[in-house]
Amino acid sequence: MGDYPIKHARSPIELTGQIFGPATQHEDLQDEIYCQIMRQMTNNNNRLSIERGWQLMWLCSGLFPPSPHLMKHALRFLESRPRDLLAADCLQRLQEMRSKEPRKFPPHPVEVDAIQQNSTQIFHKVHFPNDTDDIYEVKSTTTIKEMCTNIAFHLKLSSDNGYGLYLKTPNKMTSMDENKYFFDCIRPVTDPNPKKAKKVKEVNQTNIPYLVMFKRKLWFNVSPGKDLVADLTFHFPQELPKYLRGYHNCTKEDMINLGGLLFRVEVDSDRSQFVMIPKMLRELIPADEIKIMSPEEWKKNIISSYNKQSGITVQEAKIAFLKAISSWPTFGCAFFEVRQTCESSYPNIVMIVVSKQGVSLIDPKTKEVLIMHPFSRITDFQSESGYFEMTIGTLVRGVNFVCETSQASTIEDLFRSYITMYERERDIRSRKQMFL
Repeated sequence: MGDYPIKHARSPIELTGQIFGPATQHEDLQDEIYCQIMRQMTNNNNRLSIERGWQLMWLCSGLFPPSPHLMKHALRFLESRPRDLLAADCLQRLQEMRSKEPRKFPPHPVEVDAIQQNSTQIFHKVHFPNDTDDIYEVKSTTTIKEMCTNIAFHLKLSSDNGYGLYLKTPNKMTSMDENKYFFDCIRPVTDPNPKKAKKVKEVNQTNIPYLVMFKRKLWFNVSPGKDLVADLTFHFPQELPKYLRGYHNCTKEDMINLGGLLFRVEVDSDRSQFVMIPKMLRELIPADEIKIMSPEEWKKNIISSYNKQSGITVQEAKIAFLKAISSWPTFGCAFFEVRQTCESSYPNIVMIVVSKQGVSLIDPKTKEVLIMHPFSRITDFQSESGYFEMTIGTLVRGVNFVCETSQASTIEDLFRSYITMYERERDIRSRKQMFL
């Protein structure tokens, strides 16, 4: 607040980290922070000091509430200062935090930057699978679940069920826990170096090493054609790469039909692009199946398929693609190539395939299902140090499957999300039966 001289210049991020960091880890310090801020603002005639005091109070009220005993004094303090612009906002934030869990990290640099510019609105860019993006307001108290609901509402999706937010860094993509706060989720990957911090209200994604992605996570109740926004924004761009990587087991006729649809997606009605088909095969045919015919044979068959589908639009071609693959058992699955040595009858490299039915082990070369386990038979699972382990059966007489993969934590998160979904559905059914 500037009331006490310091020997060395400190950045706002350093100072807020020093003030609030310990308090987010130790509940006993939280009341002390509120008391110190209110005490230092009482009978303070320094306008700059008061301004910084309100900024600290604004940050504090978005991190954790005071104890019930101190709460009435904090509310009285805020209510007695109606002329201060931030008092009402702090009061509202405090009321919100009363019914929520405290934050786990000190304020995000963007929160600090915003309030220093006297802005209580913060916006963050969110990216979608179809290469579009949009800006959404994020509050200090916004949880991942609340943000997902907000995004789904603005996109006019029929439901926000099954969608999730992901943190994409140069090395990996991590699912964000829906119960955690947005700023707590992105805080660990934010560069705390004050020299690199820029004072902007809106996060500029080009200056920080991560992206926030919103995409479908759980594939249940997905019927292509029922929700066009979901189909075009999520389902098609998320399923197309899986098809082209050769994850699905499909016939030559399937590939020719889908090749015609994907060619229309690429060129619309421009028939002059027929000559480009041999060079476009990786965008039209699964990578491991291209060699079953010569480029000219593929061209001939794709043109024939394209002509039979004459009159449809690019959008209709995308929906037709989804409808065609939605009947496949691997539609909407998540695929993970792993290395295993615990089952001698399986190949060393297998594909773990997670779907709404459960988890399958598939031979990546033949694409044959080696075994399928419904979630009800999986009694335990965990990831640690690049290994994923699951127990099938009972904890006493169960069979352990262990594999090596760099995506172990992602597999564990997906397992937990599907199992949580089924538990919620079971609870809902139980409540309905109680009232019948």
